[in-house]
Amino acid sequence: MGSFMYITILLFSIISAVHSCPPSDRAALLAFRAALNEPHLGIFNSWKGYDCCHGWYGVSCDPITHRVADINLRGESEDPLFEKAHRTGYMTGTISTAICKLERLSSLTIADWKGITGTIPSCITSLPFLRIIDLVGNKLTGPIPSQIGRLSRLTVLNVAENNLSGYIPRSLTNLSSLMHLDIRNNSIYGTLPTNFGKLRMLSRALLSRNRLSGRIPYSISYIYRLSDLDLSLNRFSGSIPPSLGNMHVLATLNLDGNNISGTIPPSLMNSRINILNLSKNAIEGYIPDSFDERSYFMVMDLSYNKLKGGIPKSISSATFVGHLDVSHNHLCGQIPAGPLFDHLEASSFTYNDCLCGKPLKPCH
Repeated sequence: MGSFMYITILLFSIISAVHSCPPSDRAALLAFRAALNEPHLGIFNSWKGYDCCHGWYGVSCDPITHRVADINLRGESEDPLFEKAHRTGYMTGTISTAICKLERLSSLTIADWKGITGTIPSCITSLPFLRIIDLVGNKLTGPIPSQIGRLSRLTVLNVAENNLSGYIPRSLTNLSSLMHLDIRNNSIYGTLPTNFGKLRMLSRALLSRNRLSGRIPYSISYIYRLSDLDLSLNRFSGSIPPSLGNMHVLATLNLDGNNISGTIPPSLMNSRINILNLSKNAIEGYIPDSFDERSYFMVMDLSYNKLKGGIPKSISSATFVGHLDVSHNHLCGQIPAGPLFDHLEASSFTYNDCLCGKPLKPCH
């Protein structure tokens, strides 16, 4: 009976060893953990024992290879651990280069911990299976790794709300699978690569609140899947590429708070765009008289520019105009009347040269 029990335990041990993560992955995770300090929730308390594939908080393994495939550590979560503590997460420390020893890593999420500092390890660009990098909401510094373009499978790059600086790596445009790019709220400077349009799979490009400058690349209009382009609160200059108005799925275009000049391309007025924010720039000329039944704007903000002339009559043929703001320009003449304008307040039209009519003073 004893020998039978011994054999059973031995077999169980062998099977467990086969189905647990390799010692090298476990060692890499423990080195990664050693560089971090999470004082309130105890999320790393479960990181014990020899099998990092089972029961280690935020760690998942490939069911076939038993290599670590996903690290998913979010400081804002609906996990019972957070609900019980009645708080969001806070973590300090750095992201150790030990992470790069997890050769089969597919997704790396270390998000919203508010206190993690240091740089993004440049060695992560050597992880060929990486699909997701989500490091939003920390205090990371330094640049986006220059060889980021080596990650041919990458679909999500989210490094928003950190203290990153440096240029956008030229290799970024080699990420042919990238769908979601979010670098908002950093200190990234320099120009957008002229071949930004190579990112043909991109659906969201969120680059606001940085120090980006130069012209908006014409090639952006080649990204036929792009639905959301946010370049606001940067230092872009030059004119708006008219081709942006010909994009088939672009629904949100935020260019506010830059140094953009030139005129408004007529193509923007009857495009698929339904949120258009061009405020706080140096745009001049007339509002294009090119609205038609395709024009459907939940938001159109043209305030704080140098626009002149009147509000075009064709705007009455738009299907919908929700929020319109043309204040702080040099517009003149009568505000078009009709049900499209009945809900708009005077603040939408104030601080112009001589606009008149409802909701402002009557024209004489």
